[in-house]
Amino acid sequence: MFGREAGSGRRVVRGDQGRTTSAPLYSPEERLRRDLSPWTLVQGILAPLQFVVFLVSLALVLRFLATGEGYQAAVISIVVKTLVLYTIMVTGAIWEKAVFGVYLFARPFFWEDVFSMAVLALHTAYLLALATGSLDPTGLMLLALAAYAAYVINAAQFVLKLRAARREAPAVAGVALTGMPPAGGLR
Repeated sequence: MFGREAGSGRRVVRGDQGRTTSAPLYSPEERLRRDLSPWTLVQGILAPLQFVVFLVSLALVLRFLATGEGYQAAVISIVVKTLVLYTIMVTGAIWEKAVFGVYLFARPFFWEDVFSMAVLALHTAYLLALATGSLDPTGLMLLALAAYAAYVINAAQFVLKLRAARREAPAVAGVALTGMPPAGGLR
């Protein structure tokens, strides 16, 4: 999982002039809870940290697959990446509870959380295969690459949500401050 900043489980609603529009990613109350939650900062720190750990680990895994060297460093990096993933998943669930009232599968993050479960499963499968010796080193590295591919997809989901939340922020802020949408409605 990449981090939790915004979601796109947008509901389609009818505007006052009959236009179909998307409901905002956050209600004004959810946005306020998000902005006041210390877990928002935690997610903001862990998400880029996890990405850096991923890049280093990916380089080590690819180095091992290309040269056969650095197996132990690659294994350690994958375990560290997985521990960071578990940390961001737990703190993300706490963040989701603080903002939306549920630990997982809040409307704006439903599909990201679903895919995050696949990411967690693949990383956990790696740890289990490592612990049981059920895969050879190359098999372990290929499993790690599958977990990393899923992580990249999940990270992209969250980046797209972050961009969507930032695009709507001025419109939602106007509603929160005045109780009325800005002239021309929410955009």
